[in-house]
Formats: sequence, C-alpha cells, structure tokens
Amino acid sequence: MQPNSLHEQVHTALSRAINEGGPAIEVVADAGTPEGARVEYLQPQQLPGFTDPLLVVRTSGSTGRAKRTVLSTAAMAASSQATAEFLGLQGQWLLALPVHYIAGLSVLTRSLFAGTTPVAMETNGGFSAQKFTEAAEQLTEANKLTSLVPTQLARLLDNPAPRTVAALKSLDAILLGGARASRDLLTAARHLGLKIFQTYGSSETAGGLVYNGTALPGVSLREENGRILVSGPMLADGYLSDPQATARHFVLREGRRWYLTDDLGSIENNKLQIHGRVDDVINTGGIKLSAGQVEGLLDEFFDQCLVVPVPDGQWGQAVGLAFSGPSDTAPAFEAVRRTFGAPAVPKRVRHYPQGLPLLPNGKVNRRLVIEQLSAM
Repeated sequence: MQPNSLHEQVHTALSRAINEGGPAIEVVADAGTPEGARVEYLQPQQLPGFTDPLLVVRTSGSTGRAKRTVLSTAAMAASSQATAEFLGLQGQWLLALPVHYIAGLSVLTRSLFAGTTPVAMETNGGFSAQKFTEAAEQLTEANKLTSLVPTQLARLLDNPAPRTVAALKSLDAILLGGARASRDLLTAARHLGLKIFQTYGSSETAGGLVYNGTALPGVSLREENGRILVSGPMLADGYLSDPQATARHFVLREGRRWYLTDDLGSIENNKLQIHGRVDDVINTGGIKLSAGQVEGLLDEFFDQCLVVPVPDGQWGQAVGLAFSGPSDTAPAFEAVRRTFGAPAVPKRVRHYPQGLPLLPNGKVNRRLVIEQLSAM
C-alpha cells in the first residue's frame, strides 16, 4: 500500500485496535482531505455501553438519515472466519472500495485476521479498469480475492482488455454486493468463468452474511410478515447515541438476538430471495406496487435502472424510473404493462446516458434521483 495513504492509516489503526485493544476507529467522509476521508480515534468514554468496540461505520444515507453502527472485534472476526469457511480459503485481498464503508473496511479486517497484506488500488481520479488491473497484478499470494459493487464489475466487463480479463480470472473469489446486479452483468461474468459470489448484508451485519442466497456458517435467517431478519455472531452491537433505533432493529426472538432488516423477501429451501424494501411500496391512486419487482423486470431492458416512488398531485405517488443504456422505453414499458398492469408503468422517467448518479461506495444515490424525478 502507498506510504501514509488513508488505506495504510486505517490498516495500521485496525491492527493496533485488534492486537492492543484500542482505540476504536471511525473513518469519516471528508471532501476536504486528499482521499476524501479521514480517520478518527474513539476512546472508551466516547462509546458508552459498548464492549470491545473496533469500528464505528456510518451507513451510506442513500435512503434516509445516516446511522453510526458500532461493530466489535468479535463481530468482525466472526465475519472474517465465516467468509473464509464458506469460500474454503483465505488469501490476499485487493482493496477497490472506499474504506469509510463496511465493504472496504471488511477487506482490511479479513486481511488482518488472515495474516496477509492487502493491495490497495490507486484511487486518484476514480475507479478504472487499468487501475484495477494494475493492482490485481500486484497480488502475490496463492489465493486472491476482491470485493466489488456491480457498477465496478460492469466497467471492467465493458469491452475489456485481455489483461483485465486475465486479472479477473486470476481471482479465486469476487464478492459482489451493495446493489442489485443485472442479469446481463451476471451472464457476462459467467461466460468468462469468473468466480462471482453475490453477497447480501449491511453495516449492521459486518458486511455480507449471505452468499449466493445461502447463509454463511453460524448465520440464521427468518421471515416475519414478509420482512427479513438475520442472526449470527457478526451482528453489530447497536447504533451510537441512538438507543431507539437500536431497540427497533436489534430484537430478541425466542431468546436469540436478531437484526430486523428493512428488506422484504422470502426463504425457500434455505435460500434467501430479496423482493424489495419496506419503503419501496408505491401507492398510486390506491393501488400498491412493489418498486423492487418492477425494477427487477426493467433490469432486463436497461444497463442500470432504479424504480422509486415520486410524489404526485393527482395520484398521491407515481412510479418513477431512472435508467441508463438504450433510450427506447417502449418495449420495457409494454412488458411492465403486461406483467403488473397499467398503473405500474413509470410516469416520471429520466434517462442518464452516462450512468446513474452514485455515492462514493458505488451505490445509486437514491435521494438525489428522487429529488430529480420529483422536480420534473
């Protein structure tokens, strides 16, 4: 890693916290710093009520007010161990994600618990296939891994150079999470023989705890009224300075502690299927629609898409669509009409030729999209 880079500062701080018992750290986004974030060190008195805290992670804030999630050393160790057990290997990690989000931080903690040195991709100027390829070629261990969001993988597979294809195929596991991956993207990855593991998780679960629909070792899943709950030793201890949110989301069921997610889904044959979010129901003229289901259908027609509820003076809410890729919406909208009925056809539509607006962690900036669609 680059000397004195943010990645190295975080790696060193995590190593000290794990081996010497503190202090805990929080990586805070800060546009005024060279790498867009800075490290803060948190003493025990700043984390009252929490035992052995290692990390404070701010949620992305893509859908609402950001929370500060407190994760212990034990939780991060359990996540690392479960990942290695599921994959059947430990190895050297390529860091291609920001370290002020859980996915990037998990790459560093997994490296520390595995005793390997991660390679950090050059971040100046943003993500590119060339930078990723150059970083991947620096990996020297027998087993090589990385964690990406779908937008990054899509860029890597957009007319890739032979070196990039070789770099991707050299990886023993590519964890893919943070957003929905389109069917076309997964098909392209499979055709190249890439070892893709679609992950499901959040800051509250120390990152991914379900891979390709299957719970990691030690993880349990359940569904209540369509809402998904997860349990395991990698759960966060709660939210800093927000006991009400902690009580709402971390609940007891039959003597076991669970994280009550905001995701709607089902569990069939021990496989998790996510259908949408609690807040993605669109009530348009009294008809309730699942934004997630409409979005899943539209994924087949566009490179990227996001379906959201948009305020509407006549109908209360309207179906909003932000998309990139082909600009002709007629075939997609006809498919929506046939499948879900006329009310599900998007009424507020915005085309983003250069791709949907993203947050630094690669997720779509949902709040900005809603604001832009609402202003139309």
